[in-house]
Amino acid sequence: MSHTETASEVITATRTVMRPPSKFNVILFNDEFTTVEFVVLILMSVFHKSFEDASQLTIQIHQNGQGIAGSYTYEIASQKRNETISAARGNGFPLECEIEEV
Repeated sequence: MSHTETASEVITATRTVMRPPSKFNVILFNDEFTTVEFVVLILMSVFHKSFEDASQLTIQIHQNGQGIAGSYTYEIASQKRNETISAARGNGFPLECEIEEV
């Protein structure tokens, strides 16, 4: 008596879909103590804005209570938030800065 086995082979294809990393907005908030000049300086030095763009964004932050300084990956947004807060506290300003996912 002969015993015959048939083997069936299952092939599973896996497809990896690469998505770009999530973006996070860095938001600056208006307050009554941080000077306009300091906010412009932060926008130029930390966020690499031109003087004109930094000045316009500072006015927007003042008028609307907040403004988006830029959109970055989480790590870069966190670093820019930390640099902003550190510079503000080091200069005696209470400037608030937060990040939020886009």
